[in-house]
Amino acid sequence: MKTYLPLIALMFPFAAGAATLTVAVAANVQYAFDDISAAFKKETGHDIRPIYNSSGKFFAQIVNGAPFDVFLSADMEFPERLHSEGHSDAPKIYAYGALVLWTMKDIDLTDCQATLRSDAVRKIAVANPKVAPYGRETMKALAGFRLDDALKPKLVFGESISQTNQYIHSGAAYAGFTAKSVVVSPEMRGQGKWIDLPRTSYQPIAQGAVVLAHGRKNNPALSKQFHDFLLGPASRSILERYGYQLP
Repeated sequence: MKTYLPLIALMFPFAAGAATLTVAVAANVQYAFDDISAAFKKETGHDIRPIYNSSGKFFAQIVNGAPFDVFLSADMEFPERLHSEGHSDAPKIYAYGALVLWTMKDIDLTDCQATLRSDAVRKIAVANPKVAPYGRETMKALAGFRLDDALKPKLVFGESISQTNQYIHSGAAYAGFTAKSVVVSPEMRGQGKWIDLPRTSYQPIAQGAVVLAHGRKNNPALSKQFHDFLLGPASRSILERYGYQLP
């Protein structure tokens, strides 16, 4: 199935000879990426066309020939699989993501485990662990807290962090697990309340970036330039500001 190709072409028509990259960006990076792409534009004059989705969905699209030049995943598993199957260069970690519990409701997060178990919290948003690495790590954390079975009837799954955020921000879910980069962003800062999950409750979320086969073939110099920029000091400063840990 390649029904997304005409849609991408319609949304982002390529101008002949235009120095522009199409970058597949994991949804948790969306707010930080706005600043990264602006900084890249300022330094180089080149534009970035970002497309946001879950890492698992991007993996399937890339394998089926989607014309992305660079991929910023929310984990290392998908980039490593792409590399092993010949769809990309070797991945490099550009950031480590953190998990938070976020709510727009007037509920107490001090003892979050007791709060999540309580009748006061009826729906809890989690990104789909099958396609979203943040959802996968959330489920590991809940299992570590021995809450996975108890909370199962309350869980509502978003197809990406973006959809999960919509559930939380709209109040459709009483609380939910998301990326720290979301709640500290200028767009969301001060909205609702949140707490960090203990770092011992989940693996640090290593997020990998790769130059894809399409970028290597069609925009090799610019793809490498942006990949190097992502790993450089300007991007690192931005990522750190958005709550990511640096490799």
